[in-house]
Amino acid sequence: MKILFIGGTGIISTAISERLLAQGHELWLLTRGTRKGLLPGVRELTCDIRDEAGAAKLLEGQTFDAVADFIAFRPEEAERDFRLFAGKTRQYIFISSASAYQKPSVLLPLTESTPLVNPYWDYSRQKAACEELLLRHFREDGFPVTIVRPSHTYCERKMPVALHGEKGSWQVLARMLAGKPVVIHGDGSSLWTLTHSRDFALGFCGLVGNAHALGQAVQITSDESLTWNQIYGVIADALGVPLRAVHAPSSLLASAGTAWGYDFEGGLLGDKAASVLFDNTKLKRLVPGFAARTRFDQGAREAAAYLLAHPELQQRDEKFDRFCDAVCAGLEAARRTIADAAGEGVS
Repeated sequence: MKILFIGGTGIISTAISERLLAQGHELWLLTRGTRKGLLPGVRELTCDIRDEAGAAKLLEGQTFDAVADFIAFRPEEAERDFRLFAGKTRQYIFISSASAYQKPSVLLPLTESTPLVNPYWDYSRQKAACEELLLRHFREDGFPVTIVRPSHTYCERKMPVALHGEKGSWQVLARMLAGKPVVIHGDGSSLWTLTHSRDFALGFCGLVGNAHALGQAVQITSDESLTWNQIYGVIADALGVPLRAVHAPSSLLASAGTAWGYDFEGGLLGDKAASVLFDNTKLKRLVPGFAARTRFDQGAREAAAYLLAHPELQQRDEKFDRFCDAVCAGLEAARRTIADAAGEGVS
């Protein structure tokens, strides 16, 4: 098949690209050209997709068996893709997000019919609006859309954590390695699902060119669920160090983070603070034999080894480090104040 990816160099898309190339497909990437030469065998188109006129000229005369956009986040961007690719592709795949599901959900496990209602995170609401627009074009114009909903997907280059600063997750690992306390939201008992990018690619590639997936929304996740305490414990084990966990209410982290310039409300209250379990029955019906093959302890060991061997990925984040120290100190001060107040109240 002749396949076009818009984007195609991120955590999710890179694993998919590698798998499609290995299967012998003709893969094209439309990117701004800032990360050239990452995948041998791929054909590159250099253009900023936001320049619709330029993209239309570049794509003139081209048709594809499938097009997937990994960097469309708002309805106007989805509408632009409809204008660009209507009549030019047999399948258009929109990468949405499982964070768009109702938060907190009133019914688990989550399925594709779970309402898309997230009052905490604009990112999630915009993804849901994109889905609504594209499905309307499917119904009214025959636009061959497939919607894919990933949850928390990771790879060897990025260890998954719940809370981090602008520079990614390394600072959390650095704190573990230094024997410093690590902040975990809530009491750490909420359930979460992590999916390795290789497993996501397995499900995604089974949907590419799949006529039964047209007009459908499909979530792709692992079936493994862990508490956040377990997740952080697995990461510490992979690094070979003990875990020193400090638990803080998610609402406190969200409000305190604002003063530091962080927007934690969406990522915590609108996503990771809520327990999630996924029912992948629909995916397994569309892609017979699909099964996530990488347990998180396996993936964490792989990521730890890779990150420790690549210093260029170890991005220090002093601001986030100070934030964590401030949270730990504040919680300890609050504990002491409450304990002192109890003593003062004894007559």
